Amino acid sequence: MRNIFQPVVGFVSDLPLYRWGSASYLHSVIGSLEHLRPGSILMQWAEPIAALLISILFALSPFVSTTLIGVLLLACGGYWMLISLCDDSQSGFTPIHLLVLLYWGIATVATAMSPVKKAAFVGWTKLTLYLLLFALMAKVLRDRRWRSRLITLYLHIATLVSIEGLRQWRYGADALATWTDPESTLAKVTRVYSYLGNPNLLAGYLLPAVALSIAAIFAWRALMPKALAITMTVVNSLCLILTFSRGGWIGFVVTGCALTLMLGYWWSVKLPQRWRKWAMPVVLGAIASAMILAVMFVEPVRMRVASIFAGREDSSNNFRMNVWAAVLDMIRDRPIIGIGPGNAAFNKIYPLYMRPKYTALSAYSIVLETAVETGLIGLAAFAWLVLLCIYQGLTQLKRLRDENRGEGYWLIAAIAIVCGMMAHGAVDTVWYRPQVNTLWWLAVALIASYYTPPPGHSHQDQYGMSD
Repeated sequence: MRNIFQPVVGFVSDLPLYRWGSASYLHSVIGSLEHLRPGSILMQWAEPIAALLISILFALSPFVSTTLIGVLLLACGGYWMLISLCDDSQSGFTPIHLLVLLYWGIATVATAMSPVKKAAFVGWTKLTLYLLLFALMAKVLRDRRWRSRLITLYLHIATLVSIEGLRQWRYGADALATWTDPESTLAKVTRVYSYLGNPNLLAGYLLPAVALSIAAIFAWRALMPKALAITMTVVNSLCLILTFSRGGWIGFVVTGCALTLMLGYWWSVKLPQRWRKWAMPVVLGAIASAMILAVMFVEPVRMRVASIFAGREDSSNNFRMNVWAAVLDMIRDRPIIGIGPGNAAFNKIYPLYMRPKYTALSAYSIVLETAVETGLIGLAAFAWLVLLCIYQGLTQLKRLRDENRGEGYWLIAAIAIVCGMMAHGAVDTVWYRPQVNTLWWLAVALIASYYTPPPGHSHQDQYGMSD
């Protein structure tokens, strides 16, 4: 499967990063205070403290304000810079880091050239905090013990969020906004939102939980943990479905298909030769049959799916189409480097292009949002990053399969999350909310944490994972 991406991203994965590091001024700064590490109690407990900060962030994010999440992101970013200055030579720099740095550089140029520089600087600051969180997580997740603990924590928190969503479905919940066309036959259907206040946001938050809980069924070895993982899968999947978020459903289907393909690839070597060619068609056929039966016999599902293809007859579709048309005009006027990152810059420029009565806080599409913020150059860099994540993930998955290591299940989930969140983000606006954006970078960091140098590189390339 990874051969599909080889022409686009393969050469980046094969770069001898240790040579770049030895000649890079930026890299020379990392570890410049290494001599302070042996005598510092704080640095001796660097990884546990970093894991604690990340744990607090994910434990609180569904329940607290975005302001507090921002403070926690600032703490994580500041701590990454501190431990990087005192780190040893094993900085964990990967090809994914390289493209993340490239995208940040493009966003920095877009901020400097923005027509609304102050607003763009606010967005640039938020983006920088997310990327620093990614760097911290990629460092911590190289240790499989912390990897397992952080995933387990997120799954427990997500399950609590899902239980509240199921309680809302059972006892009812007031809509906090007009989420469904009031003229639709689904206008009276309860759309759960749990602690996040919005069903689309809840769907985006639970999408990674579904993938990781499925992976946990196979990664957790004891009987009771496996039973817990099955319960988490059922609860999280059911709650996501009950959000009636069409974008969430699209992401759910894409995630499920990606998981199925990679699990089939993972297990294919264990099947008898005569069954291997039938395993994938049978599993995909079962998934397709289940979706078709749900659409045919579950009325709310049938109506919600039908609304996807209703065009402008559905008020939500019509709203998005009008926003997209205005955003395309914005991109046409600044196609190279965009208007600068963040919703603050978007809110300054969008009113100049908006159709009457169609106010919006974002482009309702990650693709269009990236293009309008950082131009076609930024969109190309971001697409390159996504393709590299998938390519790197599949490359390391093959290695883990050959070594018969159960850690591969978390990597399978991370790749599926990237695919599913991209599908959801293509048609929805929840991507830039911190509860969801932090999970996107968790998935990217998970993939980066498995990186090992290509065969034949010198032992001086010390950027592999500690396992």
